[in-house]
Amino acid sequence: MNKPSVRIYLGVFCLALLTACSEDKLPLVCLPESEVNQTIDVSGGEFKFGDNRYYPNEGPVKVTRVADFNIDKTEVTNGQFKSFVDATDYVTAAERGLSDVDFPEIPPEYRVPGSMVFVAPDLDKPSSPATWWQFVSGANWQHPEGPDSSIEGKEAHPVVQITHTDAIAYAQWLGRRLPTEAEWEYASRGGLESASFSWGEEPPNAGKSKANTWQGRFPYNNMNEDGFVGSSPVGCFAANGLGLYDTTGNVWEWTDTAYGPDRKRDYGAEGYDPQQPGVTVKTLKGGSFLCSDNYCQRFRPAARQAQDATLASSHIGFRTAADITVYQ
Repeated sequence: MNKPSVRIYLGVFCLALLTACSEDKLPLVCLPESEVNQTIDVSGGEFKFGDNRYYPNEGPVKVTRVADFNIDKTEVTNGQFKSFVDATDYVTAAERGLSDVDFPEIPPEYRVPGSMVFVAPDLDKPSSPATWWQFVSGANWQHPEGPDSSIEGKEAHPVVQITHTDAIAYAQWLGRRLPTEAEWEYASRGGLESASFSWGEEPPNAGKSKANTWQGRFPYNNMNEDGFVGSSPVGCFAANGLGLYDTTGNVWEWTDTAYGPDRKRDYGAEGYDPQQPGVTVKTLKGGSFLCSDNYCQRFRPAARQAQDATLASSHIGFRTAADITVYQ
């Protein structure tokens, strides 16, 4: 197990990778509430999994088959997650703090309830990835940026500050699960097998905004051309070819696939990330509102990122999936 200072540093480093991740300033219409809690059946098949044109961890491309499956139309919202908590009294990892059983080497002062929050640096101060993220005591899904923040009025926004275990708990409550990376990527492509983006080759911010991402020079200047500084309500941008919303940007999404630095082999149930060895890492997909043209460009179906399964942050959410047979 990593020492406290090392684990905190690695968490910040990897979150930095995740951030790196027009005339029409505002989306015309966001998805009505009646359409948020819906799922879509996806017919399985073979597809080209990965991409050799961008980051090394996205390749090599391999032909992969997925079975028929069902997936949420949108990211899970604050309102949906609240229904789960109200029904089960579930307490998330960020609300509990770190367990002395699971993290015996970490001093008590580092085990307080809270989570990681993105804080944009000042233009006139030195900046590095380590300064973009801060552990904020009291940050959790109800207070995504700390105790002074709230989700009131943001019931349709994607829930964040959720660990992999938290996401699984919600999914199991519904008799569902998290999608595999292959399922997620297959669905995100929307039938466009070799395209860079879910809609084709045109970048997200060319012309009318196609997704909630960072416009401007990250991390200093968000020009807010898509109408949102942080997360947006789900379904404010056009759906892909299968009818899924926000598989590009808004918030990163957990999958149930262990992460490996390439697609050449299976890295086991705990995965492997060279930047955080000894840590159980899962694969995130989709990018977030912090992904920009100048820093990470991970707002593509094939893009992927490692994340410590025990850590939450202010830009990571999820959607659920299920085998089609569950609904037959």
